[in-house]
Formats: sequence, C-alpha cells, structure tokens
Amino acid sequence: MANKVCNLTDLVQRVTASCLLHPLAREHEPESNSENQAEDEEDEVESYSQANEDEEGFTVLGENKKEVTLKRMMEMEALMGEVVDAVSAMKKAYVNLQDAHCPWDPEKMRMADVAVVAELRRLGNMRERFQRRVQRTGRGGLLVPPREAVAPYEAAVDELKREVKSKEVEIESLKEKLRNITTGGKKGRFQSKKKISNSKGQATSGPAPGSELFQTIMSQVRENSKSFAALLLSLMRSAHWDITAAVRSIEASTTTTTNDKITFKVEAHHAKYALESYVCQKMFQGFDHETFYMDGSLSSLLQPDQYRKDCFTQFQDMQTMDPVKLLGILPTCHFGKFCSMKYLSIVHPKMEESLFGNLEQRNLILAGNHPRTQFYKEFLGLAKAVWLLHLLAFTLETAPCHFQASKGTDFHPQFMESVIRFSGGRVPVGQIVAFPVSPGFKLRNGSVIKARVYLMS
Repeated sequence: MANKVCNLTDLVQRVTASCLLHPLAREHEPESNSENQAEDEEDEVESYSQANEDEEGFTVLGENKKEVTLKRMMEMEALMGEVVDAVSAMKKAYVNLQDAHCPWDPEKMRMADVAVVAELRRLGNMRERFQRRVQRTGRGGLLVPPREAVAPYEAAVDELKREVKSKEVEIESLKEKLRNITTGGKKGRFQSKKKISNSKGQATSGPAPGSELFQTIMSQVRENSKSFAALLLSLMRSAHWDITAAVRSIEASTTTTTNDKITFKVEAHHAKYALESYVCQKMFQGFDHETFYMDGSLSSLLQPDQYRKDCFTQFQDMQTMDPVKLLGILPTCHFGKFCSMKYLSIVHPKMEESLFGNLEQRNLILAGNHPRTQFYKEFLGLAKAVWLLHLLAFTLETAPCHFQASKGTDFHPQFMESVIRFSGGRVPVGQIVAFPVSPGFKLRNGSVIKARVYLMS
C-alpha cells in the first residue's frame, strides 16, 4: 500500500511538472486537441497505475518486451534483405529472358525461363512465410496467394507457346516449299509449257535460276485474280447489275485503233473472264517501272546491283507477311501506297456506292488508311501477289519481258493459252483473241509464261 501511494505521488508530480513546463502551448491548442490530450493523460494514469502494481514484474516484462522487439526487428531486416536479393535476381533473370528473344536463342531462353520461375517460387515461399507470421501474431488480413499472382504470367507464357508452335509449323511449310523450289520439285507443274527457240534455233533447256520462282509467284497472281474477280462478280449480281452491259463496257475498253471495229459477244457465264481481264489490266499497269510510276525513282538504273539486293530483301521479308497486319502498322509504306492507288483505279466511286451503298472504304483509303472489310482483304491478297512478282522481276539481272495479247490477233500457242477449254484439248483453227485475260512474260533464258486469252471464232 505504501508503494502504491508513493507511486501515485510520483505520478502527480510528473503531471504537475509537465503542466508547468508547457502552459502556453495548452492554451493555444484547439478544444478538440485538449479533450484528446485529457483522454491520453487518463489512459496514461490508468496504464501507469496498472503497470506499477508490481514494480519488479514490470521491470522483467519491459526487458522481455525489448528483447522480443529487437529480435523481431532483426528478423524483419533479414527478411527484407532476402526480398531485395530475390527481386534483384528476378529482374536479372527477366532481362536475360528478353535478351534471348533477339537474337532468337532457344537454349538461352530455356535457361532464362527456368531462372525466372525459380525466383518467382522463391518470392512465393517468402510471401508464405510472412503470411504465416502475420497469422500467428494476429495482425493484418489474408494475403493474396502466390499462385494468383503468378497466374497472369503463366497465361502469357501459354499464349507465347501457342504462337511459337504456329510459327514452327509455318517455318516447316516454308522450308518444304524452298526444298521443292531448289530441287526442282515443282518442275512437273510447268512441263506442259512450251519453250520458244532462241536466235540460233536451239531449244532452251530449263528455267534459269530464279525463273521457276517467278513462275510460282505468277501462278499465285492468277489464282488471286480469279478469286477477286469472282467476288466482284457476285457483288455485282447481288446489286442487280446488268452483267452483259458491264462486260460490253470492259470489252470495249480493250479495243485498239486497228481493231476497234471488231466486236464479240461474250457468253454470260464467261463474264468472270472479262472482269479478271479488267482487274489484271489495272493491276499490271506500270509494271515495267520500279515503283509503278508512283514517283520518278531511277535507282534500278543508277545503282542496279544494290537495287537488286534491296528488292530481294524486301521480297523475302514480304513473302511470309500478312498484308493486313503490315498495313495496320505501316499504312503509308510503298506497298500501302500501291494498294491505295490500284484499289482506287479498279473500284471507281459509282461502282463502290452501288456495291456497298456508301463510300466509306474509299474515304478511308483517301485518308491514308486501309479498311478491314472482307472485300478489301481479298483485294490485298491480289495486291501482295502482284507486288511480290514485281519485286522478283527487278531482282533478276535481266528483267522478264512483259507482254499482253491484243484484241483481234491470231492465236499463237507458243505465247498464249486459252481460258476456255475446247473439246479434244486443242484450240480449233481460226480462233482469234476476243480480249486478253492476264499478261505473259518472256524470261531471260527464253522460256515463256504464256498470256491467258479469251478466244472466239
């Protein structure tokens, strides 16, 4: 009891001394602060009274508390050091993983991926340890499990794996095509094509290096032109066009000054050939110039060797590229300008408004953009094939000679092939060209890619 009285006296003296030392500060504090301080002082008195019930026990408890606090601080510092080390190692492993992508190094990428996963697991273990400690002390709430934190990264990794698999399949396909080209695997496809004789009367042997690849790309051009013409014809029919009148208009556009009096009646079910003729004429216009006359460049004449190398590099880069994705990134590149120019020349405003009911596609192209419609995607397939053929033509030391059959000329089997199949497989005598369908090329070794023509008696 004596001890309690002494301790209480002690407390009163301390409170009095505090009030004497800070009289002015108390007067200027807001009322709410005074009330809060009074509550704090009451809590202090209460805690002081309870703590001093056993002075010896208080001393022991204080020393133990200090030891526990010091121990916790040391553990926390050690844990933070581990976290900092793990984060640094994680950052280093992730940088190595990025470096392994460019240039592509599968082995280095695998090792970096293992290191990243190991550091993520290390961080996850430390997080679990910290969570268990928090739960034991009863402080804080539940932490997010490491699995949930890593889940987005695992999903991204799965997506990258799927992309890698698709690229591997594409690479194998391209390797197979390259083997076929280099070993002459596609030679049988063009054995039916006749070769013209050279100036000495000797028949040419096989295609020169690059000639067979040129023939392959030309076959792609023909397939894409057929597909685009068929789509255009179906849209015309859906819009209730007079197909016969449209064919007459196209046929009239192919007349020349010497044959303008010759007229032909094209069968209705052969209208697709007239449309293909119209499309090919527009697409191949300017083919003999290095930029399709989009500008006045003369690099192929001033620096021929360097220009051939540049064209071949562009050909390789462009061959496996999706034209839609390319134009989404670089809408105003040379290929983008080529597509815009050719589309506007093929699809005039009245045609587009009749087929689609508006001029949205045309306005987008005039603004320097490229639509994502199915019609324009089909057109881009044809544009890419023609662009690749053009690049390959300027890659060869001697550019292929581009020619087209004229309306009213006699049929020459050495340079032409009919799009109409005749009975017996042979073209009857007396057939002449009603209109050209697609152009032909004479290659540097004398071999010929025949022009396709629509024949009539």
